[in-house]
Amino acid sequence: MSKDVIRKLGCTLGADVVGFAAIEDYRSERSPDPKTLMPGVKSLIVLGYREIDGALDTDSDRTSLSTRMGAMELSTANNYRLARFIENEFSVRAASVNFSYPLDMTPPTLGLVGDVSLRHAAVAAGLGVFGRHNLVINPEFGSRLIYTALLTELPLTSDPPVTDDLCTDCGICVEQCPAGALDEEGKTDEMKCLRVSQPSGIGSLIGYLRKFIGAPPEDQKKLLMDPKFLSLYQASFIGFQYQCFRCIASCPIGKKKRRYTNTKGAPC
Repeated sequence: MSKDVIRKLGCTLGADVVGFAAIEDYRSERSPDPKTLMPGVKSLIVLGYREIDGALDTDSDRTSLSTRMGAMELSTANNYRLARFIENEFSVRAASVNFSYPLDMTPPTLGLVGDVSLRHAAVAAGLGVFGRHNLVINPEFGSRLIYTALLTELPLTSDPPVTDDLCTDCGICVEQCPAGALDEEGKTDEMKCLRVSQPSGIGSLIGYLRKFIGAPPEDQKKLLMDPKFLSLYQASFIGFQYQCFRCIASCPIGKKKRRYTNTKGAPC
């Protein structure tokens, strides 16, 4: 009953899929034990929001990023609303796990390991399976979903897992990755990925600061008008978000099955 109520609210708020996982069914080798975050946690509620097709299929990284930011803002606000509803309605604790920030930036992970692996949470909650690109493939939306989650003390059972092997091993995602980050099957080379997908990330910032500090005053003036610096400045207040979506956009799974309104029999 509680699952039906929560799923309905998640869908009403704008999620495209909502799934549930008992905490013992969630497994991630790299992320910390959820009980270190919430000692009494019993389940995960996972919500997925579809990426906008027009944004993913454009040649403009800025358009793709702007739309991704919209999905992130919606999902962050909805996580808060849903957590508050659960605490008010069921008198148990709930905590939000957002799609991105804030991250644990302390060495050695430097933000590369989330408090909860949302990919593994989505699989545990019956929302998809892993593909060759190491992302989750959903039966309806393919790779075009971002996920958020809630930790809760509600004792919820896991939704049935997806048992179909949705990935066709076509290799398109590997070919389309400009960084070669997917060359080794079963592994994403994160540093290769970040150098291409986050050109205004922390590595670029450190490198530019070193260059700026060591330059004479006249060169520093020029560096302040350099497009690279201006991109770093912009990223300082919008966040170091991805500017490459090719592994998602190139995946053919789900493209022919996409819908733009919720229909009977769909997850939401």
